[in-house]
Amino acid sequence: MQINKVELRNLEIEDYIELKNSMLQAYEEGVEDPYWKKEEIRRILKIFPEGQIVIVVDDVVVGAALSLIVDESLALSNHKYNDIITDSKFKAHNPDGDVLYGIDVFIHPNYRGLRLGRRLYDARKELCEQLNLKSIIFAGRIPNYHNFSGELTPKQYLDKVKTKEIHDPVISFQVNNDFHIKRLLRNYLEGDHDSKDYAVLLEWNNISYDKSPVLINAKKSVVRLGLIQWQMRPLNNLDEFFDQAEFFIDAVSGYESDFATFPELFVAPLMADYNHLSEAEAMRELSKYTEIIRKRFQELAIQYNINIITGSMPYIEENILYNVGFLCKRDGSSEMYRKIHITPNERLYWGMQGGDVIQTFDTDCGKIGIILCYDVEFPELSRIMSEDGMEILFVPYLTDTQNGYTRVRSCAQARAIENECYVAITGCVGNLPKVNNMDIQYGQAAVFTPSDFAFPNNGVKAEATPNTEMTLIVDVELNALKELHELGSVRIKKDRRLDLYKLRKLK
Repeated sequence: MQINKVELRNLEIEDYIELKNSMLQAYEEGVEDPYWKKEEIRRILKIFPEGQIVIVVDDVVVGAALSLIVDESLALSNHKYNDIITDSKFKAHNPDGDVLYGIDVFIHPNYRGLRLGRRLYDARKELCEQLNLKSIIFAGRIPNYHNFSGELTPKQYLDKVKTKEIHDPVISFQVNNDFHIKRLLRNYLEGDHDSKDYAVLLEWNNISYDKSPVLINAKKSVVRLGLIQWQMRPLNNLDEFFDQAEFFIDAVSGYESDFATFPELFVAPLMADYNHLSEAEAMRELSKYTEIIRKRFQELAIQYNINIITGSMPYIEENILYNVGFLCKRDGSSEMYRKIHITPNERLYWGMQGGDVIQTFDTDCGKIGIILCYDVEFPELSRIMSEDGMEILFVPYLTDTQNGYTRVRSCAQARAIENECYVAITGCVGNLPKVNNMDIQYGQAAVFTPSDFAFPNNGVKAEATPNTEMTLIVDVELNALKELHELGSVRIKKDRRLDLYKLRKLK
């Protein structure tokens, strides 16, 4: 399935036809009256528009999470579904309540397997935190229980679900999503024959309770970076490459990272099939994989709900060979960046040329910059990006020797200090004996910070073990940068002598 854009937003009444169609597909069996009437949607949007969230794929509503605010005493009581929705009049909704109560969630079956349901639940959690509510509570169906009701009580069934002896599509998902079971409810949803009229009351506690509420989808103050220190190894085909890449994306997304970052030219093992050609010819053959790789990484960004910085790979445009990479965002979109400064080696052996665009990228974690390896040794690029609001600079690199790595590392640290931003670098490690001009690599992933009291004394937030395949997971605090700009011991961004010199983009 080709997906170009994934959007998470609040429901609007104009979405009703698409909402109804997706509900009909999602609830084909097991539920009576499987969709909300238009007047019901109009009513709930009037009383609590913020609580109605939809997933939109290529401008089509494919899923939704509907919620009310209720009193905790009602939510935790031995209640029925109609006690909450009150014949779809939603009289239980109380703007001054203390619990976010989920009354419905669904995903169109054609879009399952992309973890879109998890996005809806994450949005609910975010909303719960922003509204300063104690918890999220809802009653989950147990649609597989009818297959076991002759031999297991509901409690026994739940015990086996918790120990993973039985998989329940609702409860298993919720337990894995940090919800805990509060109690069984009987006769909760009339007509739920698959669940034998039982439901399970589930709760997620808001550990940030009592903090001031902010708007939904507010910019994060803490951003988690996942850096992948990639081992060069022989690969038999493109599928093996994707298996290895997905393994690392899965790993860093499992730690709820906001970014997964790969090194420069980490696709080089795929050149082994072209070793009989010249280095320049082999690199051009490798470029035939680039568009395929971009599309696959777009899919993985959606599936794992993570922004992916694809390191770099060769790319041909109008017969000119460039060194490029892609920012594949978790909303399904992608943007290209190009290496601007080309090393003598790249020019001599591969015939590469430099790009001509200096840019920053807007993400759901703020504005970032991406430059490739040699580019970090030219301070003008990141200086311009910093003036454009960049807070995190990513530097995928490929260095064969320790002195080459030292140049990248030292310059990256300088960029962090002079631009008062975070700089994250990651590269390849190991050997690749059967690919010409790619024999050895030296690397050590790291995250560098400005140098002031709010940051580590040596300006190093974290670093990986040198020359070892691994991931580096690092949290960076964006609010600390704001304080540094205004209250730092030195204020480099403010104190530049722009009366004496200026730096600007020509395009």
